[in-house]
Amino acid sequence: MAKEIPNLVATARTGTGKGAARQARRDGQVPGIVFGGDADPLPINVPFNVLLKNLKAGRFKSTLWNLQVEGHEDVRVICRDVQRDVVKDLPTHVDFMRLRRTSKVALFIPVEFINEETAPGIKKGGVLTVVRPEVELEVTAGDIPDHITVDLAGMNVGDIVHISDVTLPEGAKPTIDRDFVIANISAPSGLKSSENEEGDDAEEAVAAEE
Repeated sequence: MAKEIPNLVATARTGTGKGAARQARRDGQVPGIVFGGDADPLPINVPFNVLLKNLKAGRFKSTLWNLQVEGHEDVRVICRDVQRDVVKDLPTHVDFMRLRRTSKVALFIPVEFINEETAPGIKKGGVLTVVRPEVELEVTAGDIPDHITVDLAGMNVGDIVHISDVTLPEGAKPTIDRDFVIANISAPSGLKSSENEEGDDAEEAVAAEE
């Protein structure tokens, strides 16, 4: 299933240069530029509040956006740079790059866990510990998966899920070379406490014999 691409609405900026950029900021806009692809660079303005909200939400630079500018066709873009005020740390300019449907892009894809209720380790009281709720993958811009699936069926306490254990969508691959951990089923806290107490008793017994 393809991931739904969020919309980002902007307006075309008629003027260029520092004067037009300053005027845009006075009007509550953040000036920006859209470049790349087979089209000329397009100066735009993005509403300050909208941009700031999305920046605070995180993953702004690793999110594929459907940029909507009146008078222009929608285009898929990814943010390449956000310039900020050195004192206030607020956005003052933003750069977007156009992407073709065949372009490769690195994005964070959510991880979905299934069959948690039937996993033997969970039934025994084990706890699912999620190390990576999202995984950064290199994917094709025209076919971004909504999520990747981790099947917990048959997993016991102590079992670990690595990225190599997951079937990734066709054409997708991790941006990290090593076989990293996504999740594991850890022992219930009661069992851990019991094991720790047994270990302490054994240590005390050895100390007494010495």
